Amino acid sequence: MNIVGHLGCFVAVAEELHFGRAAERLGMAQPPLSQRIQRLERELGVRLFDRSSRKVELTAPGRLLLDEARDILTRVDRVYSVAERARLGEVGTVRAGLPSDLGGPIVAALIAAFRDRRPDLRLDLRETGTAEQVRALAEGTLDAGIVRHPCDSRGLGLGPMLGQPLGVLLPAGAALAASPDVHLADLVGRDLVVFPREEAPGAYDEALAACRRHGYAPPAVHEARHPQFALGLVLAGTAVALVPRTDDSAGVTWRPLVGEPLVWRTSCAWRRTRDPEHERAIADFTAVATAVLRREAGMAPLDAAPPRRVVSRPSSGFLA
Repeated sequence: MNIVGHLGCFVAVAEELHFGRAAERLGMAQPPLSQRIQRLERELGVRLFDRSSRKVELTAPGRLLLDEARDILTRVDRVYSVAERARLGEVGTVRAGLPSDLGGPIVAALIAAFRDRRPDLRLDLRETGTAEQVRALAEGTLDAGIVRHPCDSRGLGLGPMLGQPLGVLLPAGAALAASPDVHLADLVGRDLVVFPREEAPGAYDEALAACRRHGYAPPAVHEARHPQFALGLVLAGTAVALVPRTDDSAGVTWRPLVGEPLVWRTSCAWRRTRDPEHERAIADFTAVATAVLRREAGMAPLDAAPPRRVVSRPSSGFLA
């Protein structure tokens, strides 16, 4: 007798308390389901259900065995999950997605911190935008990631929401570059450089809506996938980019925006797993990543006090 299959039938009937609905849930006809329950009862030597023409109820032995049956099925699922990961060569690996704007120092700090915490694991990092990360997490080709909000996080685990105020990257020769503070409305007439919408549609739409709300409707929006292209558009003198605090470099100057009207919301996200070892590995990655984002990028929990001033680091010129 296939005990696992029979226990699956038992759990379905126990949860539905209706043989017809349980059979539909299992994708089988009702008579074979009834036969499996009867065989399981004979094998175990106890009656699992009291049946009548009007209702189905668990017996006392059935109630006692239900949690045990669920636990066995969970463990069997875990065995298949571990076997599949072993077949794909993924045991001992955390596959994580990172947005392209994090910058080299932050990525290096993340790798070093994770290596210190989990030297037994391999970290497989992939540069990818939020939308692709969400798809990959749902499909199981990524274990965790760092995503921009808003995004479709249904079915995913989420870490603390971190905020990062944006300022404006201007040509160094622009009149606004000499001002200690800049309002969004001061950017009227200048084109905007931003990451491609397909990478993080929610964050993209939210940023442009905030610009319009504060009196800045850019004449044109240029999508830049590569940081050097974004920088070139700013250096040309007709466009600006909205980015976190960054060091001034040749030809460009960063200035804060008055009132912090634009704040990127970022968190770790991960797919749920029934493998406890893999779950711990993912939890370790997300804890390390959150700590690194706070320490190295100056992000802070959105319900906390404003972040301390941090040492500026090179920025890509746009976010994704």
